[in-house]
Amino acid sequence: MVLGISPDGEESHRKFKAKYNIPFVLLCDEDHAVAEAYGVWGEKKFIGITAMGILRSHFVVDERGVLMDVQVNVKPEDSVAKALEVIEK
Repeated sequence: MVLGISPDGEESHRKFKAKYNIPFVLLCDEDHAVAEAYGVWGEKKFIGITAMGILRSHFVVDERGVLMDVQVNVKPEDSVAKALEVIEK
């Protein structure tokens, strides 16, 4: 099962899912409590501007709830391949 979580609201998620034909569930974390609990809410820089936000990450969790892989600041184009490497072991 794949879940996406971001601090964006429901309407933003609906538009994103429609635009990119996303087949999995997107969850709202508007108060970024989940991001903070997983240690992925932090300072980031974009075009010379520093702000707080989501550090793009993925977590592979097995059926018992054990973290099998954690990738913080992972590039979107690398995330799926890295997660599949862990799952296919």
